[in-house]
Amino acid sequence: MTLHYTTTAKLLHWLMAVLLIGLLALGFYMHDLPLSPLKLKLYAWHKWAGVTAFLLCVLRLGWRFTHRPPALPAGMARALQMAAHAGHALLYALMLAIPLSGWLMSSAKGFQTVVFGVLPLPDLLGPNPALADTLQTLHFGLNLLLVAVIVAHLGAALKHHFVDRDDILRRMLPRLQKEPRS
Repeated sequence: MTLHYTTTAKLLHWLMAVLLIGLLALGFYMHDLPLSPLKLKLYAWHKWAGVTAFLLCVLRLGWRFTHRPPALPAGMARALQMAAHAGHALLYALMLAIPLSGWLMSSAKGFQTVVFGVLPLPDLLGPNPALADTLQTLHFGLNLLLVAVIVAHLGAALKHHFVDRDDILRRMLPRLQKEPRS
């Protein structure tokens, strides 16, 4: 039985954590800025970072499907195990839905998504101001839900570490030394 996530899984987890927190911070910051060249530049960065997050999520899902994660602690209540699985499923769903809703919103607003300023992605919709407003509300709402799920995820990890004193958090942290073989 594996006791830790693979190095690749850990790297993808922490890379996504930093990227998502950065995207959330940038998104909330730039939303209320007045129209300016800076705001347009920030939106462009936000969009290509969102595409990057989407692609990393797809890679992460592929890794997860081909590399079984460590089992949850045997003594963990079944209801908590189901909640943990549901929370992870919701995180993955949001990591896919939020960039897609942003791309759809951008398309409906008539602004093409250009990755790294060089790779234009096709618009998924034609310009439609009413639909763009609906998609903007959806994108914002999904991001608020993501913040709540991240806070719950972090809270659960800290509870496992400090209250339950199990290895849930430690197995996602980098190992600083090799574990002795048994």
